Amino acid sequence: MYRKNQFLAVRWPRQTGKSTSIGGLLLQDAYENPDLNIGFIGPSWRQTKLNLRRVAGFCRNLPSGSCHVQKTRISFKNGSVIEAFPNNADTIRGNTLHRLWWDETNFTAGDEDLYDAILFTLGTTNGKLVASSTPFNRDSQFWKMCNHKDYGDFVKQHFSWEKALDPLGPLNPQMIERIRRQFGDDPARWRREMEAEWAEDEDVWLPQSLIVSCVGTSKNCGFDLQQFDPEKNCEGRFFGGLDLAQTRDYCVFSIVESLNDTLYLRFLKIFHQPTRYVHVLGFIKLVQDRFGSFEKIRVDYTREGPSIIADMENSGIENVEGVNFSVPRKSEMASLLKQRMSNGKFFFPLLNWERPYRGDICTELNVERYDLRKDGTIGYSHPNGTHNDVFWSIALLVYATVELSPEPFLTVIPR
Repeated sequence: MYRKNQFLAVRWPRQTGKSTSIGGLLLQDAYENPDLNIGFIGPSWRQTKLNLRRVAGFCRNLPSGSCHVQKTRISFKNGSVIEAFPNNADTIRGNTLHRLWWDETNFTAGDEDLYDAILFTLGTTNGKLVASSTPFNRDSQFWKMCNHKDYGDFVKQHFSWEKALDPLGPLNPQMIERIRRQFGDDPARWRREMEAEWAEDEDVWLPQSLIVSCVGTSKNCGFDLQQFDPEKNCEGRFFGGLDLAQTRDYCVFSIVESLNDTLYLRFLKIFHQPTRYVHVLGFIKLVQDRFGSFEKIRVDYTREGPSIIADMENSGIENVEGVNFSVPRKSEMASLLKQRMSNGKFFFPLLNWERPYRGDICTELNVERYDLRKDGTIGYSHPNGTHNDVFWSIALLVYATVELSPEPFLTVIPR
């Protein structure tokens, strides 16, 4: 399909070799055909450079002296070049490219402008576009590529998890069962990630389109947002959120930086189970010393009570404040997070992880459900088998940037 078609929309399940396969095809193309200019692009500069690094690893199998590898560029003896580009429509428009790989298309900010720039760039060379992604929100350029009648030039490459089972693919039945258990009764997530189909529940608190709009890219917030290294010294106005758990759920600590009235997620750590609080407190103390203290750390102490706050203070952790997860308080925190995101005042890097469980930040923010109760309050929940610890840790740190009001309560006005 790659050799015979100009426009390809590649929609595979996660962990089935999408990036490896596409990167290998483009490397072969550059090696065998002279004077090709091949571009890599994605939602973030970091993600794009990771893809180039993966292809650079394949170059070790080529004859010595056939290519020269740099951080953002691979140059070949035959005149071909593979280069990583930031998510910038003007940069793409100003280049002459014969091939372009647009990875994680569904998570790319400003996707319509970028697609227009790609068309003009490839139009001068009659070049080839490979757009690859796991599906997420429907109001996106990738959805149009795969579904809209006006995008009939795109050849679609789609399959579900069954076709990626060993020996045809990298998935084994044990892994599939593990993933199925992790997703629990969240059929929308299973459908997106393992069947590679679009799906969204109507009762999610943070819609997919809102989440994608807050990915910290140069297009969304002016620069490519990166995680800070907790072992290096950092300066800034930092706030923390700690969602406590030990065995069934996960303990999550996250850090946000307040800069010019906007919040940027700078660090996120999910602790392994079973969690020992002494390790958690030791880690937070270490980060505090590196980051020059926190202006506030908000902690869920619903189960542990004030004793956990005393333990943190005795460990040398400063400016700690406990939050009781009552129904009104949770509504207040979740509403503040949603408000900051809607107003373009909160951004996060595009994170994903395999341990201690398989996940990514967009999915974790999308996991929380809500319902309106008879007494007028909003109830929050998450599907069985999923985890909402990342969501509430982030809600806590955003909540840490405002003054803690008296415990909210529902006022009932008699008729």
